[in-house]
Amino acid sequence: MSEAQRISRLLIASMKRRALIPVAIAATMLLLAPAWAQEETPPSVTDQGAEPADKAAEPSAKEGDNAAAPPPKEAETLAAPPSTEKETAHESARHEQKPKRFDWSFAGAFGRYDKAQLRRGFKVYKEVCSSCHSIKMLAFRNLSQPGGPEFSEKEVEALAASYKVKDGPNQAGEYFDRPARPSDRFPPPFANEQAARAALAGNYPPDMSVLAKARGYSRGFPLFLFDVLPGFSYQEHGVDYIVSLMEGYEDTPPDVKLPDGQFYDPYMPGRRIGMPPPLSDGVVTYDDGAPQTIDQYAKDVSAFMMWVAEPHLESRKRVGLGVIAFLLVFVGLLYYTKRKIWTDVPH
Repeated sequence: MSEAQRISRLLIASMKRRALIPVAIAATMLLLAPAWAQEETPPSVTDQGAEPADKAAEPSAKEGDNAAAPPPKEAETLAAPPSTEKETAHESARHEQKPKRFDWSFAGAFGRYDKAQLRRGFKVYKEVCSSCHSIKMLAFRNLSQPGGPEFSEKEVEALAASYKVKDGPNQAGEYFDRPARPSDRFPPPFANEQAARAALAGNYPPDMSVLAKARGYSRGFPLFLFDVLPGFSYQEHGVDYIVSLMEGYEDTPPDVKLPDGQFYDPYMPGRRIGMPPPLSDGVVTYDDGAPQTIDQYAKDVSAFMMWVAEPHLESRKRVGLGVIAFLLVFVGLLYYTKRKIWTDVPH
């Protein structure tokens, strides 16, 4: 045996012995664990009864203290929270209901916005929602762009002039209010979050600029499998949630106690919401003969919020379909080119 082979065998043997060390340590700890646990366990009743006589003969607590302490059952009764609080906590811990699914004109690869529905939705927002919720990422001129409500330029100018925006500073270094222009964004109803909470009993209404895309829910098995496939994914979770929320107000169950200013809605996380029911039949007048019901109002304003969150949806889908068509033609050309080149080549 050569010297190199002998050294290599010695190294392998030493490595094996070193590898057994952590295994032995782990086995020792496993064997000692029950003993440690037994030592740390509190003494049983039998052990307590076997205490030395001198400890048993020690003077007990004062009789007055024992008399003042309530019996165990009474102490448990006093410490237990009221049943209504338990039920309220249990109700708030329940999951919200899954939103209903609705049919939308803009759903699917070939979907398009309904211009009349967007106009109605903007009217609902302006007359009902704009007193609390903002759409500060939307400019007035966006209302006249293709793929949206497509108001005329004169309508947009008149609408913008009805709002006041803060501008400045002027030559005197002061800020001032002026009529809005089409290039301005929609001003928020409150100056800041603190002003909103002070006016709405501590509630802060969210901005609606991207609310329809930010909200969502899980469709569960097996529908969520289709959401990962191009062309089959469902992108209308947010508008389904908004419609279900606005239509889902219910009377508070008798076993649920809500704080003042809270309302019961099974589609809201926690099943409670600080916004009063915003819609009622006939609250907004339509000029195109559409039904003036809560269901129609909710769908129209949700469709408008979807457009606010994604105003270029139609152009995006149009470009996407063109790209897919080009790729299909390109793959076909590549296939026939390959067949033409390799037809006469022996394999």
